Amino acid sequence: MSESPPAKRQRTDASLTRSKIWYKDGSVVLQAENTQFRVHWGVLSENSAFFAGLEELPQPSDQPTVDGCPLVELSDDAVVDVEYLLKALYIPIFLLQKVLPFAVVAALIRLGRKYDFRDLLDTAVERLMFENPTTLEGYDALLTADDGYRTTRILDQPGILYDMLTLARENNIQSALPCAYYRIIYQYHQREFFEGIDLEDGTRASLAPVDQIRCVLGREAILKVQSQSGYTFGCIYSGTEDDCTDPTKCTRRRVRILRRYGETLPLFALELVSGATSFCPSCDHRYKESWTTGRKKVWEELPKFFDLLPWDQLTNDL
Repeated sequence: MSESPPAKRQRTDASLTRSKIWYKDGSVVLQAENTQFRVHWGVLSENSAFFAGLEELPQPSDQPTVDGCPLVELSDDAVVDVEYLLKALYIPIFLLQKVLPFAVVAALIRLGRKYDFRDLLDTAVERLMFENPTTLEGYDALLTADDGYRTTRILDQPGILYDMLTLARENNIQSALPCAYYRIIYQYHQREFFEGIDLEDGTRASLAPVDQIRCVLGREAILKVQSQSGYTFGCIYSGTEDDCTDPTKCTRRRVRILRRYGETLPLFALELVSGATSFCPSCDHRYKESWTTGRKKVWEELPKFFDLLPWDQLTNDL
């Protein structure tokens, strides 16, 4: 008489919590920390090469189950990551929101990479790249009237610039890094690179040492070159030209600009300068052309200032 196969272990634990994401007809239970989610193999496999492969693996006879469903234990944060990912899979309108919290975008990038949810990953990376573009035109489109910046597709919050930079670097989204570094050195004082930023919940947003160093050295490098010929302030430093019709006036304007903006990083809009000062027509035309050309040159070389590869070599290793 042959032996009966061992019964599968039914997982029961009073400390476990069922998430609201619990489908009665679900065919698999995911567990992250002490939270369980009952979902469908078909949905997971359709969207994730990892889970498609996992479903095909032979299940051991002693595979733990929950309500008759195989249990898959994940080493991920239940609330911040897994729940957001499952909402994105099951609730169509979830990803249609114009603005998403940073925690959602971060969850989709982290778990999208880990479990190969390619479409969710691409959607989240696209949001991060929109906020940290690779072109000067994309950067300018996000500037506010006062030359500031607020996120538009990721919910703005204290420390968001630090969060986006860290997320991009930790997940090898390299093409977002030059803009992410520049936004930080433009927005914050050098002291805050090291001390971090106090948040409303009593915690502090901080940069990793590698990012602190890149911010400090990048800021110094940009300030050093921006007064050189071909860069943003180069023409203003060079003095008046023979075609200047009012040297006294234009010299006075140049001195005023350099005193007020000489230590300001060079990608702010020309209107911020020209709105407060004016030159003779010849100098005004020359300075505007120089400013436009200089901004483009700074942007082209932006990765170099932060010890990164050139724009065309920065890849997103996803």
